[in-house]
Amino acid sequence: MCRLFGMTTGGPRVHATFWLLDAPDSLSSQSRRMPDGTGLGWFSLGEEPVRDRAPIAAFRDADFNAEARRVVSHTFVSHVRYASTGGADVHNSHPFVMDDRLFAHNGVVRGLDTLGSWLTDVDRAPVQGQTDSELVCAYVTAEIRRRGDTTAGLVAAVRRIAAELPVFALNLLLAESRRLWALRYPATHPLWVLTPELAGPGEPGAARRLAAGREQGGMEVAAHRESTPACVLASERLDDDPGWRALSPGELLVVDGLTATSHFPFEAPAHPLTVADLSETESSSQT
Repeated sequence: MCRLFGMTTGGPRVHATFWLLDAPDSLSSQSRRMPDGTGLGWFSLGEEPVRDRAPIAAFRDADFNAEARRVVSHTFVSHVRYASTGGADVHNSHPFVMDDRLFAHNGVVRGLDTLGSWLTDVDRAPVQGQTDSELVCAYVTAEIRRRGDTTAGLVAAVRRIAAELPVFALNLLLAESRRLWALRYPATHPLWVLTPELAGPGEPGAARRLAAGREQGGMEVAAHRESTPACVLASERLDDDPGWRALSPGELLVVDGLTATSHFPFEAPAHPLTVADLSETESSSQT
């Protein structure tokens, strides 16, 4: 399956280098099993979402490795892709950017013609690729726009998808400046969270490195010397910190600053897919 990564400090700008490149199970390491694309998104000094994507594995992507060491932001979303729909193309790589939000998805949603029919021409205008993920992003964005509230729009979109379309998995990360939404739905794939109050003590370089360190005098300060608390989300536990917690099936975690609140607004999918229902390509990508 594709792998998700999200992090927010709620304000201070930091590097995400440890989690992206240096952790025992960093996103770069995971990309050796996810060859079809990579992307890193963050927020500029002007609070605008920025992203760089490529249709290659992260560990082979020089830009990803450079940006993982160079970029500072308070909020990050990253993704490594194993294609289920749509080929290895930059437009099919995550994260997507719509209405000043970053979005990444892991899973399979069927019924794309039906999903597309729910979109107006304005809703569909940002869509450039061929994936179920980007159409889900466009529909979530449309519902947020109609309701004027991110949580309400996300809940409404997922409820309709779950009620009317075949769903294997709909894990997602959505980010605004200093805020993250993380959904595990239903129980098919895991999604993990590490919050500052749950992170365990550790030696320098171990799991306590919630952020990679601040810039100080042009030199990166290691996190064990000047730690910046952060909330970290990932498809796999990135290190052996005992504080990692698996989101419950159907859990929507809203992280505002460093305050994480859990919601359970969803029923089970009306048309659940099993591995036996998937094509060979879909099945391989979801292992």
